[in-house]
Parts: sequence; structure tokens; C-alpha cells
Amino acid sequence: MSDRFVIRRVPAGAGEIGIAPLPGRGGDLAADLRAIADFAPAFVISCTEAAEMGCARALPAGLAAAGIGWRRFPIADFGVPSERTAQAWPALQAEALAVLAGGGRVLAHCHGGRGRSGMVALALLMALGQAEPFAHLRRHHPQAVETEAQRLWAEGVNEG
Repeated sequence: MSDRFVIRRVPAGAGEIGIAPLPGRGGDLAADLRAIADFAPAFVISCTEAAEMGCARALPAGLAAAGIGWRRFPIADFGVPSERTAQAWPALQAEALAVLAGGGRVLAHCHGGRGRSGMVALALLMALGQAEPFAHLRRHHPQAVETEAQRLWAEGVNEG
């Protein structure tokens, strides 16, 4: 597995969702922060748990210095949001959808830039009414969403 920091771009309504691995994971947080600043998201959604953030402890300060917001949405690796974390989803989703509707960008990251961040992107695509959202996501990031539970969470979070 490569530690190269790559932002996968997924068209989302009038905007764009970026999916990335943990900034700093490859040993150069400053370079990864520059790549994030070049992508220019309104905010970054960190889907990693606190214990995974060792190489990225300076991420919130680095994002703030670049004028980029930071939102925590911690999820266990290969998992789905806990009941407590899921309570934050409606407000986080509303904020992301407003950015995307205005033609802006949001970036979601997890450790590898596939499962948890892909799940968040899929949930946003579902909320936007994207035609064939899973296929659309996979066209832009073939490894996005690693487990069936993640896919089911994203597809069901806005139901009911």
C-alpha cells in the first residue's frame, strides 16, 4: 500500500467531494496540508479515531492557518458511526450539502482514504439525489466504501 497522499475528486451536485488518506501518514504533513489547501475545501471531515491521529496531531492548526474548517466524525476502522457519532451526522451533512450546493468542496479523510471517508461521500451523494450514487462514487474512486455495513449505513442514514 502506498503512503502517497492523493485526493480523489468526486463530483457532487454543483460541488465536489474529496476523499483522502490521513494527512501526514506518509511522513510529510506540511506537503499534505499544501495539497489540501490547493484542493480548497470549505472544511475537512476527519473520520479517524483519536488514537489514529498521531502523525496528524497538528492537522487542526494547519487547516485553521489555511482558512479551512475541521470537523470530527470519528469512526472505528472498517466500521460505521457509533450511535453517539451518528447523532452529529444531520448537522454535519446539512453543512456539507450547503457547501456543495454553492459549488464548493468538502474533503473527507480516514486512515487509508477508502472505507470511512468513502462511506461519508456516499451518504452525501445519496442526500444530493445523485443518480446511481454507489456506481458514481466507484467511477471516481474504485476502492471507496470497504464493507457492506458501510454501504448500508450510507444508503440508510437519511431514510425514515
